[in-house]
Amino acid sequence: MIEIIPNWHPVFVHFPIAFATASVCFFVAAKLLKGKTLAAQCLNTARWMLQAAAISACIAAVFGWLAFNSVEHDEGGHLAMALHRNWALGALGTLILLAVWDLSFRQTAKPPTGGFLILLIGGWLLVVSAAWHGGELVYRHGLGVMALPDMHDEQDAAAHGAGGHEHTHIH
Repeated sequence: MIEIIPNWHPVFVHFPIAFATASVCFFVAAKLLKGKTLAAQCLNTARWMLQAAAISACIAAVFGWLAFNSVEHDEGGHLAMALHRNWALGALGTLILLAVWDLSFRQTAKPPTGGFLILLIGGWLLVVSAAWHGGELVYRHGLGVMALPDMHDEQDAAAHGAGGHEHTHIH
């Protein structure tokens, strides 16, 4: 598997995306269900998801840094990697800040404010932007993937046949 996956960043990067998304959904649900029994459960789940998002983003950032310094790339790929890194660092910082801020809410037993929710949604948008730019690295610049076989070589080999036998292709 090490030969196929040149670095472990793709393995860990999906966790902060999922946890941050779940956190936003559960915080919004808790806000909408205010005063109902289910609101407290949604709030508790949202808080755990936020902590998990911050911790998993730290892990993804470490592996992202290793990937940044080890994946072969051209000039365009380098610029795209730098853009992805910048969005990801902004998302990481925001998730850590929000997770620490939320811990202070837990100490006072007060639910987060509307301002906190707006900042959380902004942090989630940073995560989404970083994820988009990460996808661009893979699908537009081909970073971190094995090279595709040369299709022209395979077509030439098929036209000349395997084992010296000639094949006629009718088009």
